[in-house]
Amino acid sequence: MPRAGLSTAAVVDHAVELVDELGTEALTLSAVAARAGVAAPSLYKHVAGGLPELRRLVAVRTTGELADHLAAAVLGRSRDGAVRALLAAYASYALQHPRRYAALPQVPDPDPELVAAAERLVGVLFAVLRGYGLQGSEAVHAVRTLRAAAHGYASLTTAGAFQLAEGTDVTLERLTGVLVEGLANWPGAEGP
Repeated sequence: MPRAGLSTAAVVDHAVELVDELGTEALTLSAVAARAGVAAPSLYKHVAGGLPELRRLVAVRTTGELADHLAAAVLGRSRDGAVRALLAAYASYALQHPRRYAALPQVPDPDPELVAAAERLVGVLFAVLRGYGLQGSEAVHAVRTLRAAAHGYASLTTAGAFQLAEGTDVTLERLTGVLVEGLANWPGAEGP
């Protein structure tokens, strides 16, 4: 019988907390079990596939969280305002949760839950670009550009790669400005 109060969601909560504190390399069943106050074999009642399944569930959770965070940030905004809000929200999520962000799969498994979470995330990017009227392959190229810029900035910032004295907030502002200008002049884009 499963321990009262312990569920798959609670196990994932403990795993995400562990990743936040110590990174993905510290994610083990024994470490999660210790946090949950149970023996490691007890976790199999909630995560039957062991550590690989737990890693998958953490990826699903994190991808979904980022999608929700971005969707909330861009809600009610369009065009340039939506792009600015998206990049700021993407950066803030990565900076608030650098180790969790590092756990995000960049190429999701063909796992249905992970694919659904990734599609939600990419769907937010497509929604942001709708205001520019981009269609078909141009919309795909624009989404890839937006994702590359957001992920590149987030990854480099959380890794501590920007060592020069100038503030990274200004860098993000300049990057956003370049993207907004580029999207306004993208092939096939409609005017405001």
